[in-house]
Amino acid sequence: MNLFIGMGRLTKDADIRYTQDGKAVAGFSIAVDRRFKREGQPDADFFNCTAFGRNAEFVERWVHKGTKVVISGELQNNNYTNKEGQTVYNVQIIVNSIEFAESKKAAENNAPVEKPVQEESGFVNVPEGVDELLPFN
Repeated sequence: MNLFIGMGRLTKDADIRYTQDGKAVAGFSIAVDRRFKREGQPDADFFNCTAFGRNAEFVERWVHKGTKVVISGELQNNNYTNKEGQTVYNVQIIVNSIEFAESKKAAENNAPVEKPVQEESGFVNVPEGVDELLPFN
């Protein structure tokens, strides 16, 4: 089974193009934070992604640099031989689905939403501006 599921932020706006028959194709990359970070190692991994059709149209319309998304797809090798005769190994993700991974407000600020703090009385102090996150609003 070939399945990739990852959550990360777009590193730049997607490159959108169209096939001769009008099908949208979106090329973009995401930065996925590493769960465990070791000294001297990078904090994130970068993955090239390609979306087709409706997924590409979604990316074109709603997703931009810094947007946090969850994608699922398949890994595909795009290895080639360069001018020097060396094999260049390249892996990309063919996107099967893409979804937002944060609230609209957090996406606009590109900052995490403040977590509520529980007071001594047992009640939770809900910070201003999180109304849209509450399920009973």
